[in-house]
Amino acid sequence: MSRAPRFAGYALMALAALLALASRRGLIDGIGPFPVAAIALLVGMIGVMIVFTDLMVRGLYAQVGAAKDAPPVEEKRSDDEE
Repeated sequence: MSRAPRFAGYALMALAALLALASRRGLIDGIGPFPVAAIALLVGMIGVMIVFTDLMVRGLYAQVGAAKDAPPVEEKRSDDEE
């Protein structure tokens, strides 16, 4: 699996921070009909969603890989089944 999606998510979060900083300094008032804060929030939320999704999928793959490598578990039989 490539780490490109996670790095793209980090880039979107950095872009959101730069938009917020530019708005704070008064360099940008709006992007089209939308205020810069709304665009920064949207871009940042998408970036966070991509990063967390990538981390969760990698965690699931790690759990599946660990389960494949683990020795098989023997079933315990109770005395009532005999």
